[in-house]
Amino acid sequence: MNCYLKEIADVCGIHKTLTYHIARHTFATTVTLSNGVSIESVSKMLGHKNMRTTQHYAKILDKRVSDDMHSLRQKWNGKTSLF
Repeated sequence: MNCYLKEIADVCGIHKTLTYHIARHTFATTVTLSNGVSIESVSKMLGHKNMRTTQHYAKILDKRVSDDMHSLRQKWNGKTSLF
């Protein structure tokens, strides 16, 4: 698998070493979580039995936190209290 990734990197002009681990991490963070896929779904996609394993791969991205806060602000816009 890593040989194929090296070949892809060469064709694309990527000068970093690509590995299977990096590909899975990128998929978990950039492709799925940053596009709103739930961590539970990502866990199943990666074939993890334990959510902790997924959390290792899928660090929460700052943009996602910002988007979630924006969404929450819109839901509560005009309300005087959260309770």
